[in-house]
Amino acid sequence: MKFGKSICVLNVGGTRYAFTREVIRDFPLRRVSGLHACATEKEVLELCDDYDRDRNEFFFDRHAQAFVFIMLYVRSGKLRFVPGVCELSFYTEMLYWGLESVHLDSCCQKRLDDRMSEIGLDTLSELDVGVSGDESQSCGSPVQRLTGRAKWLEMMRKTFEEPNSSVFAQLLASVSVIFVLVSMIMMCASTLPDWDTAKRNTVEEHRTVEAVCIGWFTAECIVRFLVAKSKWDFIRRPLNIIDVISITPYYVTMALAQAGVPGAGLGVAGVVLRVLRMMRVFWLMKLARHFLGLQTLGLTLTRCYREMVMLMVFVFVAMAIYSALAQLLEYGLDLGTQNPDYSSIPAAAWWVIISMTTVGYGDVYPVTLGGRVLGGMCVVSGIVLLALPITFIYHSFVQCYHELKLRSARYTRSLSVEILQRA
Repeated sequence: MKFGKSICVLNVGGTRYAFTREVIRDFPLRRVSGLHACATEKEVLELCDDYDRDRNEFFFDRHAQAFVFIMLYVRSGKLRFVPGVCELSFYTEMLYWGLESVHLDSCCQKRLDDRMSEIGLDTLSELDVGVSGDESQSCGSPVQRLTGRAKWLEMMRKTFEEPNSSVFAQLLASVSVIFVLVSMIMMCASTLPDWDTAKRNTVEEHRTVEAVCIGWFTAECIVRFLVAKSKWDFIRRPLNIIDVISITPYYVTMALAQAGVPGAGLGVAGVVLRVLRMMRVFWLMKLARHFLGLQTLGLTLTRCYREMVMLMVFVFVAMAIYSALAQLLEYGLDLGTQNPDYSSIPAAAWWVIISMTTVGYGDVYPVTLGGRVLGGMCVVSGIVLLALPITFIYHSFVQCYHELKLRSARYTRSLSVEILQRA
């Protein structure tokens, strides 16, 4: 900024805020920080509605109360909706000042997604906010404002963590999915009876494919760890823990082979290694980064853990009661027709759980009149108990699906804009 006084005044809807030039330069809001780079009043008027040169005052004809809450975000890092203001109206104010929906707290972000889902709107464009193309380019995106190493790390993080963030990220995600599927196919085929014979005939090819898959997963895990914002949060994520546990046995086996110790002669250690190698089946959970259905399932289970715990409590209480009664009626009373399948309460618990879930394998069934009456009660009560919390879980699943669908639509729109710009 090569004009005006050292103190800059922002007049937003009649409310005035005074800042120094240094504060304006590093301001978290893109529209405000863009004022520092302006060299002429014409450039200033592209970012604000009016400018008073004598008082060095910038006028913005925007919602004053909404800007108060945005300033609270600047100071405390928490952004919430203004009480009594429409979510979409506040969202337009956010976009005007250079904020996105990701800056909202999770509760408010969910409210915004629900509101946009109600009216069938995927996202708001710059035209809805009243921002021209030149203005949006002058404000710039957060990644564009980063420079040097920080910009490179942010781009790498988005590429590996957000598959829909760019074309290259989608290609990388597709390659990762292919490696996961190849690894799963090989693991399943290794349990076939004829696999050992085929492996002896093409041992080098199998070793090469396995080494390439493990090498890809190792490189991907290392790169994601290096570009992660918080290394501790990265280590604590369940999927990352599964990655490490699944990769480690391969290198342990290779190290033991180089030392001349065969895996079959390790006793308990060999069994542990085989169990850990079977953990590779959880690599299928990596597909959750790329498929909306798995993401919806994971988010639903996370938000409905109380309902899931309540469901398990219902089942365990009913199982304890019915298994004790079934063991008593079928075996404990000693009326001359003892059913050996109900010789203990744990044995009867198996019959209770398959009856309450209406599976009914038929391997265990009551033979006494009292046991059959109890079985009918067990089936009916099981249906009722399982249906009670399912309603809450279903509604949560629908909400999570719409929420993730809206986020995916935003990423798709951003990706389309990127492709058009490159073309």
